[in-house]
Amino acid sequence: MTLAHPTAPTPIAALLASPATAIAARLALASPFLVSGLFKLLDFGGATAEAAGLGLSPPALVAAAVIVTQLGGSALFLTRRWCWLGAGLLAGFTAVATLIAHAFWTFDGMDRVRQAATFLEHLAILGGFAAAAVLTHREGRRP
Repeated sequence: MTLAHPTAPTPIAALLASPATAIAARLALASPFLVSGLFKLLDFGGATAEAAGLGLSPPALVAAAVIVTQLGGSALFLTRRWCWLGAGLLAGFTAVATLIAHAFWTFDGMDRVRQAATFLEHLAILGGFAAAAVLTHREGRRP
């Protein structure tokens, strides 16, 4: 048994089919990483202090790796050809950063609830990267 595929109304279908919509969606998803990477680059001392505050060592090397990952991953993610690679870099970074900075199971009470909510928000970002990479890959395979 096959179910009929629902068709979006014409204006929505046109919006969804527009390449501008795809790039705007990827830009929205990459924007926190672009902004964070840029601010870390402009305030490398602050980025190093942040890494040290999380117990990461050597903090300057960690900060540099974060900047390269955030800016480089975002640049790759915004392309159609390398979207999959950028998505993978940013998703991997997000997964590791979330486990380090939002380990909700180590908190109690309302702090646990807040950290769990943030953890799940970051999980949603991982899903967004996966969806964007899949859809961009499918677009590239169309005749």
